[in-house]
Amino acid sequence: MTDKRKEPEFVVTDRRKFTEEGERRPDAPAEADSSATSPAPGNSTGAKVVSERFTEEQAKGAPQVASEAEQTAQHEDYRAGSKRLDDLIKEKSGEPTQNFEMTFERLVASLYMTAMLQLGLMAPEGEQPRADILGARSTIDTLGLLSEKTKGNLTPAEQTVLQQSLFELRMAFVELTNAIARSGPKQPPGGKR
Repeated sequence: MTDKRKEPEFVVTDRRKFTEEGERRPDAPAEADSSATSPAPGNSTGAKVVSERFTEEQAKGAPQVASEAEQTAQHEDYRAGSKRLDDLIKEKSGEPTQNFEMTFERLVASLYMTAMLQLGLMAPEGEQPRADILGARSTIDTLGLLSEKTKGNLTPAEQTVLQQSLFELRMAFVELTNAIARSGPKQPPGGKR
């Protein structure tokens, strides 16, 4: 009996730049990504796009934070893009764009509506309400965290909106969890367990 070994149909090549320990691999390519220094399309400030921010420091666990200049340039680009969008919306709809500015009250209202949908108390038009109790708990906890972290920094109106939203959502959550507990486990078809 002859031992015929089949040659592999393909070869696997490890192209990772770093080892599992975060050290640079000796055989890793040294060239940089060409897009890392190219300006973003429509970028009026000339801010550089950083497409690959994974460095040796990050591999070792130290987080890399964008420089002050990068953050400023990114913020200016964001504002310019937002203004272009606002102008487009105003041109197409005739609506003033001030209605779309994010405020603290709108942030709270957005999280409130999300939680109401997750509790199954609301549903998009034409759909049946569905409860996502874990998602609702997470959203309510997010509002609670927001309340803790902004304590003493809100206007009375902002504080009222936040506290009222939290109260209503927590009460609805308690009612839903109590209803779930009262209904108990469902019996399988056939009536016997």
